[in-house]
Amino acid sequence: MPTFGAYIIGDEILSGKRQDAHLSRVIQTLAARGLQLGWAEYLGDDQSRIAQSLKRSMDRGDIVLSFGGIGATPDDFTRQAAAEAAGLPIERHAGAVAEIEARFGEAAYPKRVLMADFPQGADLIPNPVNRVAGFSLRSHYFMPGFPEMAWPMMEWVLDTHYAHLFHQHVITEQAIVVWDAGESQLIDLMNHIVATHPEVKLFSLPKLDTRRTIELGVKGPAEQVAAAIADITQGVTRAGFPWQAL
Repeated sequence: MPTFGAYIIGDEILSGKRQDAHLSRVIQTLAARGLQLGWAEYLGDDQSRIAQSLKRSMDRGDIVLSFGGIGATPDDFTRQAAAEAAGLPIERHAGAVAEIEARFGEAAYPKRVLMADFPQGADLIPNPVNRVAGFSLRSHYFMPGFPEMAWPMMEWVLDTHYAHLFHQHVITEQAIVVWDAGESQLIDLMNHIVATHPEVKLFSLPKLDTRRTIELGVKGPAEQVAAAIADITQGVTRAGFPWQAL
């Protein structure tokens, strides 16, 4: 199963002028198709930094959903960074021009048509809102920062290109709440679970409220998760801590 990643690009996110809504939507959209997000990265409008990140994920072969920075204003650098990362020139895409002309007519010129300039060889991602397309390059999919445009474009990307991956690996999650224990008191048990159940991923989420608790669990293939959670509950019981299944 390939790794899915996400870039959320824009100084406005990092400055707090706008709150990001993309990350939670990506997770939700992937999960509905039996897929998982492997990583996410926030980037400001810095061409060099964006290009460096894109080159790394292109070299890894990740499937990447990128949001923001594909406009034609001087503070948008994502298309140029994608071209730099791939070692390609920017050229005007005839299909993107046709979409913009169909939507705006003569008003496409001289400025709106700049949004049809993509890295050489890029493919289009149709925009159902205003027909200003996004683009894809080397399993990286570049969409606008506007959620009302980007989210249906993301769904189109997944449903068009990756339906064969949907629900191939059913990932489940189980956890218990352990009371009155500190994480340090359960580290040996956690290490035992990691060593004996390598197919699952362990997580430990402590909380200090009126009573100290730890949410302790695993996620992975269903059969392996069931075996691991059984070992966790037995270990917690032997350690003398009360617990409750979630």
